Amino acid sequence: MKRIYILICVLLGMSSCKDFLEPESLSTFDTNYIYSNVEDARKGVNAAYVSFSTDGFRSRLSNNMTGNTDIERQSGWGATADRHQIWNLDALPGNGDLRQFWNAAYTSIRDCNIAIEGIEASKVLTSTDVASKRQLYHMLGEVYTIRAYWYSMLTYYFGDVPNVRLAPKAGQDFYLSREDRNLILSQQIEDMIKVESQMLWADQINFGIEQVSREYTLGMIARLALQRGGYYLTPELTMERKTDFKDYYEIARTYTEKLITLKDRELPADYRQVFMNQNKFISPVNSDVLFEVPFALGSGDVAWNIGITVDGGTTASHSYGSGNNYMSIPPNYYFSFDSTDIRRDVTCALYKINTSFQKVFVSGVNNIAQGKWSRHFLTTPPGPSTAKGTGINWPMLRYSDVLLMYAEAENEISGPTEKAREALSRVRRRAFPQAQWPAKVDQYVTGISGSKDAFFNSIVNERGWEFGGEMIRKYELIRWNLYAKKMQETSEELKQMADDAFNITGKYAQYPDYMYWRRNASGEFEVLNPNRKYLGVPDATWTRVPFLIALHNNLTTYAEWITKDWANHYNGPQPGVARYVFPIPSEAITNSQGKLDNKGYRFQ
Repeated sequence: MKRIYILICVLLGMSSCKDFLEPESLSTFDTNYIYSNVEDARKGVNAAYVSFSTDGFRSRLSNNMTGNTDIERQSGWGATADRHQIWNLDALPGNGDLRQFWNAAYTSIRDCNIAIEGIEASKVLTSTDVASKRQLYHMLGEVYTIRAYWYSMLTYYFGDVPNVRLAPKAGQDFYLSREDRNLILSQQIEDMIKVESQMLWADQINFGIEQVSREYTLGMIARLALQRGGYYLTPELTMERKTDFKDYYEIARTYTEKLITLKDRELPADYRQVFMNQNKFISPVNSDVLFEVPFALGSGDVAWNIGITVDGGTTASHSYGSGNNYMSIPPNYYFSFDSTDIRRDVTCALYKINTSFQKVFVSGVNNIAQGKWSRHFLTTPPGPSTAKGTGINWPMLRYSDVLLMYAEAENEISGPTEKAREALSRVRRRAFPQAQWPAKVDQYVTGISGSKDAFFNSIVNERGWEFGGEMIRKYELIRWNLYAKKMQETSEELKQMADDAFNITGKYAQYPDYMYWRRNASGEFEVLNPNRKYLGVPDATWTRVPFLIALHNNLTTYAEWITKDWANHYNGPQPGVARYVFPIPSEAITNSQGKLDNKGYRFQ
């Protein structure tokens, strides 16, 4: 059932704040009254969710701003629009997408701070009303966790940022300088730790996984702990991490293990169904997805700017509208999968939907779609002229992520122990038919468990295969200090694929230089050779399309996007380092009364 509770904001206005340093008055109601009872407190807490429904999140931060990586890509060098600047890691302070994200983040942080102050001062917490007390403590956990999410993202995108921890009041100093990102992350982790045990599980709350639950908070403690224990970019353009990093891996291990112990669940056997549920507005509890942002019908940009392309419009023969994918899948990622890995064909779609509502091969090797979502999966067509507003939810954290975070943390602290191997194995078992488990799971995991480094590298790969298209890879590569390295490897691997396809020799020469596709007698789309080069000439029912051969260019040797999409990620202002941090928006600089600037990172 589709939930729209995040849009209910009776007491606290939905308008975004132009500048977080000068917040608007939120309500004429007295805060003490609002948080004196569960019903009104719920309305106050709901305000913290509203930023998820703004463009700063739904079409920017959630997916559009997170490229390029080794598993997702788009060309940013061919234009100067806001999103192109971000894709190319050369955004200017006037970038509107960054401004929208910044304002959405600090608006939500403001509303979280108001709720935190109101709940912590509420007499309900010291009353004998056990049920109301439990509800209020859960709400406190919700806003602590939402605030932690936004600070996690702010520190990834801007480095050190203003640390706003108080609800706005008259006479308060609203002009704050940057504060150490590590301090901010540590505070957010501590805040969630102190409240998680008093929160409710998803199956105990009204909106299930469309609301922050204890499962999500436990997972977020681990996610932020790995971020805090990972590498980060300094203003001098060096990648560093603090000497106490293992303390945070210990926190990640503790809280993932706590969730596994207290609320374990089997991963759904059908990997595709995890995402089809979102396309069908089904949100099961005690399953893989721990929290997904609930978009109301008519809201949300999933399957508009991410997912399988659908060509629509008023002249189309269908009523599903139009959708595209700003981020595509590079072909070397497609071929990195074992050919029997179920996740590949769910994640990487080789087709799009045309105006006749037929599947046709994608327009090129550089347009492999993120196949987990599409508007043509919707049960009810939203209308021929529709584009945005599909209502499809966006996944924020899955249980398979928790298992892999546990495996990573356990390996970092103790090496590839039996517990670490089993956590990894649980994820891989779903990826292959059971008959293949002895080879693809048991033997594979044994083979990569000879050393801590080998096991870590397998985690890097497994996370890529498990979460392709879910737009979290950028953050992982940053904290592992692999961003620049993987970007260069991606470009070089694509060049090698181009060479081998053109020269008909080399390690990649066995892969399809051309692919053949058709619609069979039943009208179903099928590809003749998705895994290997086809030797010979198939019958006339098959249509040949250039695949890896299209990576080669007779004039420039390589297709231009191969040499340029990732260039700034490993050969930017500091070669070998990805300058992933962006300048603080000009509007925030102007309104900060001199407290903020964009010194460092070679912005000036």
